[in-house]
Amino acid sequence: MKILQKYILNHLSVLFLSVFLPLFSIASVIFLIKLATYTAVVQLTVWEMTKLYIFVLPEVFFFTLPFSFFIATTLTLFKLSNDNEIIVFFSLGIHPSFIIKTLMKPAALLSVLLFMNFFVLYPHAKTLSKNFVTYKKSQAKFNLSASEFGHKFGPWLLYIGKDNPDETFENVFLFKKNKAENEEVLISAKKAEIINETSVLRLKLTDGEGYSYSNNSFTQINFQQMFINDSLTTDLKKYESPIEFWQSDINKNKKQNVFITDTLMSLFPMLSLFLAAAIGIVHVRHNKGKTYLYLFLGIIIYYESTISLRSHLDYYTIGVVSLVWLISTYAIYRKMIVAKF
Repeated sequence: MKILQKYILNHLSVLFLSVFLPLFSIASVIFLIKLATYTAVVQLTVWEMTKLYIFVLPEVFFFTLPFSFFIATTLTLFKLSNDNEIIVFFSLGIHPSFIIKTLMKPAALLSVLLFMNFFVLYPHAKTLSKNFVTYKKSQAKFNLSASEFGHKFGPWLLYIGKDNPDETFENVFLFKKNKAENEEVLISAKKAEIINETSVLRLKLTDGEGYSYSNNSFTQINFQQMFINDSLTTDLKKYESPIEFWQSDINKNKKQNVFITDTLMSLFPMLSLFLAAAIGIVHVRHNKGKTYLYLFLGIIIYYESTISLRSHLDYYTIGVVSLVWLISTYAIYRKMIVAKF
């Protein structure tokens, strides 16, 4: 029996890698594209982009491992059916429950790893990622480009005529509108540079003019040097333990949805074994064309049920979806496999 178990698990491991690696690559590309949007706010080196990617790895694994295992399990049984090896197993008196028990061990191990991944690693990685982006924003390595509108420096709108290789700027204009006092301020300078001093950004302006005008007054000044400060709040987030992270009131609704979804996704490898057996163990002549259709329908129904019910049932979604899915897939397994083999 141990040799047979090893034989089944060897087939599973080969197919799991062939399914997981493409899914992991696709998910990584999607997350990298998402991370690339940060470069619209701050400049990031290749190493800093790599660090951000490492921070999202727990999410990448979580979106790929459960589905990869389910697909690999189903295809393993389907391959054994295609080779008529499943028929040989049953002819030798091996019950279908033996296959379920054999697959339950890696499924349970994967479910535990997935739960630890989202419950422990996800809060840590998410906090590090947010703090890193916040810190980079406070470092004033902004992507300021000449002749482009939309730059801001604190409450000021900023326009740059020319940027130099030495990180200084020429022909700079700043505009600010004070609605409370119905006043508008316009400042122009021939040269400017950004100075970062202990979380305070200073825009150093050289050789310029300033205009302040309202309904009642108009003021003009000339200056050789002017400093405009913008105090930055890094607002780094901290937490003592994963339990504290999940119980905190910060983004409570969002974290509740993540907790429900990720818990059910962690249980998916174990809850999907009966369905994988029902889909994968087939009579090749009659069911060959339906395996892949049922495979993807199973994934879609499980995931959509979780997303749809979590807003109505809250944490009860975990118990309801798990119980209903287990009972329904077991009924299908009994009808499609046990009754025939």
